[in-house]
Amino acid sequence: MLGAFALIVYERAHALDGTDVAALVHHGDQVGPVEAQLDRFISGLIAEAGRVGALRTDVAASELANYCLHALGAAASAPSKAAVRRLVELTLAGLDADAVARA
Repeated sequence: MLGAFALIVYERAHALDGTDVAALVHHGDQVGPVEAQLDRFISGLIAEAGRVGALRTDVAASELANYCLHALGAAASAPSKAAVRRLVELTLAGLDADAVARA
């Protein structure tokens, strides 16, 4: 899911070719509710994964969803799809329940 989101961000930014992506992404009255819905959806997935022990639970699911969406927003300036994949891997590593135990 997060990988698909990051690729959408990447593809959209590169299709616009130099256009101010932030201005376009945040333009319009419908964007706020859609962003909130996406945040709730990702939050729910993270909470469920936390309940089964697949993701960390020391941080609220809503905060982790916010982290993910903002981190993956960097895909807009990624130089390649390979860089986007690495960004997704790095973001997912931040959600890893085992990483908390190792820290």
